[in-house]
Amino acid sequence: QVQLVESGGGLVQPGGSLGLSCSASGSALSIHAMGWYRQVPGKQRELVAQMIRGGGTNYADSVAGRFTISRDYAKNTVYLQMNSPKPEDTAVYYCYADEYSDSGLIGSWGQGTQVTVSS
Repeated sequence: QVQLVESGGGLVQPGGSLGLSCSASGSALSIHAMGWYRQVPGKQRELVAQMIRGGGTNYADSVAGRFTISRDYAKNTVYLQMNSPKPEDTAVYYCYADEYSDSGLIGSWGQGTQVTVSS
């Protein structure tokens, strides 16, 4: 089972920038996809950005062009660069990883880190 630890959350002003990072411990060869989800009270958790092994990426329409996901395969670390964040980006951001197993893919979640966009 992969353990995920996020860092980098906090308060940021609209139009500023903030970087999140997530490091995975466990098997160095077992992770298929890593990405970021976010959740606000009363709403379902939603995908923000995802990177698949091999380099393919997916972004939510609401963040495309502003957020950038990157991944360091050697360090099993995924990053989210948040440029020009908006108040509606305020949420708890969760790191996610899909791990290979002999029965398929197993998902793992980080503990979450709060991002607040406010003046």
